[in-house]
Order: sequence, then structure tokens, then C-alpha cells
Amino acid sequence: MENTSDTSAAFVSSVSKEHDILMGAVYIVFCVLSLAGNGILLLVAYHKRSTLKPAEYFIINLSISDLGMTLSLFPLAIPSSFSHRWLFGEVVCQLYAACGVLFGLCSLTNLTALSSVCCIKVCFPNYGNKFSSSHACLLVAAVWCYAFIFAVGPLAQWGQYGPEPYGTACCIDWHAPNHELSSLSYILCLFIFCYALPCAVIFLSYTFILLTVRGSRQAVQQHVSPQSKTINAHALIIKLSVAVCFGFLGAWTPYAVVAMWAAFGDALLVPPTAFALAALFAKSSTVYNPLVYLLCKPNFRQCLCRDASSFRHRISGGSPQSDLKAYLGSNLQRNRETSLSNRLSNGQQDSYGACLQNSDGESVGHAATPQRAACVLTGPTCAEVTLDQVSTEIPQGDFL
Repeated sequence: MENTSDTSAAFVSSVSKEHDILMGAVYIVFCVLSLAGNGILLLVAYHKRSTLKPAEYFIINLSISDLGMTLSLFPLAIPSSFSHRWLFGEVVCQLYAACGVLFGLCSLTNLTALSSVCCIKVCFPNYGNKFSSSHACLLVAAVWCYAFIFAVGPLAQWGQYGPEPYGTACCIDWHAPNHELSSLSYILCLFIFCYALPCAVIFLSYTFILLTVRGSRQAVQQHVSPQSKTINAHALIIKLSVAVCFGFLGAWTPYAVVAMWAAFGDALLVPPTAFALAALFAKSSTVYNPLVYLLCKPNFRQCLCRDASSFRHRISGGSPQSDLKAYLGSNLQRNRETSLSNRLSNGQQDSYGACLQNSDGESVGHAATPQRAACVLTGPTCAEVTLDQVSTEIPQGDFL
């Protein structure tokens, strides 16, 4: 900690002490919820590691980046908020800002990569079926490299880090573009390649997904009852798509708007409270993301419920024999679900259902049922398949 910088006016809060205390309290809540949510998500992913699909690697990476932001930012922001000033000096301020940019951009870029992969798998299955775990690992590494380039830019004199206008945290110096050309170019690149472009990719990806699902839904409705589980599956897909998009925009758009206002307008006219509230919304993404996937992703939710039930049983004092039976029963049920999923996809381990897999664990057809055909949109072509195949190829409630 460098005390020589503590007396700087830039590190003194410019909002009221009551607002700082309120922000500190909210940060404590966010920190606890983020640690719990992301920790549980990683624990669930670890327990189902043998059945993880390539697209789920991005969910794990998103949780890791959110945990990184939580552990690197909140322990410094909370005491500074309660103290009504930044407590940790200029060097730590630079590192704090770099961690915020690194983990924040990693989360945003990760969501962009996830939406692109799911779009390819759903809309262009001939190419999407070739996406493997090794491809996912390479793309995850590329996400970190992409974020790292922009995070180290200000440390290498491309752009500049400094105190936030409200004084109790640090980030990019949004006032610098008013008098430094390098800072102007950095912020322009940051806005275009780390906000505008990811927004466009996410919206286009989910638009193509919904259009493809809608075409398949119309084909199925011509042959089956509207009460089919397929219809409910489509509704869940739409809800989860909207949740991911609005979570992205709701968390980061306020900060992007305020930052661009300060960078390209009159920085002195931007209220410090606006920056403080925008930063609060941005940090809320560490809580929002795990909630979306734990509550809305059926196979993660089922695994979580199974683990919670086993944990309660152990706390209640179950015998070792009963624990062993519960463990074996859980594994047997998981193996049955995996086997059923493989049979329904005609032996393809990572087919169209890799991103849109069946998580209901129920059979959707019987051998004695007469075969009827339907025209289903698969990318740019329309293929004729039986209704039993339609039931397996159309997502049954899980598209990530």
C-alpha cells in the first residue's frame, strides 16, 4: 500500500458519505451472492465434468471470470466505500483497474463466443456438429487473450488508468481523451471492439437461433398437437435467450453510456453519482450470470438438486450403506439419462443436441407408434424426417 498517494484529491470520494456506505453495503451483498452462485456453478460443473458439452465450457469460463472479478475488486472497493476514499494507493489502483477491465471484458467476450457457437450449432448443424471440446478450449484461450490485450494497453501507455470520478475505485481514465490522442484511440477501439461489436454479434446470433427454432416449430405444429412438450421447449429457449441478452445490456450499457459521455463530451458535466451507479450495475453481472444458468439450464438445475438432496441426506446422519446406495442410484440415473440421450440422437454423441440437448430424461416416442414425416428447417435446407426424429432434434428445454 502506498501512503504517498492517499492524500491526493483524486482518491477522495466525491459523493456523499451516506451514498458511499450504501454502495459498500450493496457490494457486500453482491460479493456474497457472487461467491455463492459462481462457487455452486463450478461445483455442479465439476460433478458433471464427464458429461460436459463443448458449449458448456464457456459457462464454466464465465463463472471463473466472474469469480476473478469478485475476488480482485470487491475486497478493495468495500473498505474504500466505507472509508469514503480510496485506501490502497496509486500502484494498487492501476492493478485494480487492470483486473476490472480484464475480467469484465473476458465475461463480455465469453458471452459473445457462447452465442456464436450456439448459433452455429443450431442454424448450421453440419458445421456445428464438428465443434469439439478441443475447439472450445482454444476459443476460451482466445477469449482471455483478447481481453488481456485491452487490459494491458493502459499499462503500456496506450490509454490510461486512474481513479473513478466518484473517488473510491479505479478504472480507465475517461477524461484523458480530452487531451491525449492515445487515450482517444484506445477508448474508441474499446467501445467498438469490446461493446458495439459484441452487442451486434449476440443479437444477430440469438435472432438466427429464434428464426431457426420458429421454422422448426411451425413444421412440427402441422403434425402434432399444440400441447406438445416441444412447444414448451421453444418457450424456454426464447426466455433464456432474452435473459442472456438483457443481462448483458442491463449490466454494461449504463457504464458504456456514461463513459462515452465523459470521453467525448464535457467530462465536468458528468455527475460522479452517475459513474457510481453505472459501476454498481456493471458489477451486478457477477451475480446475474450464475443465476441465469443455475435456474434456467435444466441439466445444471437437475444436477444441483441431486447434489443438494445428497448433502441433506448426509447431514441428517445417513448410514454409509445408505449413502453408497444413494450415490450408486444417482450415478445409475445419470447413466440412464446419458444412454437415452445417445439413443435418441441415433448414436451421435455431440449432434444437434450438443447445444440443444434433451434434459427431460423422458422418452418422446414409442416403437409401436406409426411413423409420420415432417419438414424441418436445418440451416439453409429443409429435410424430411419422422416425428420421432423431430422430437429429438428440436431442443427439449436446454440450448446452452
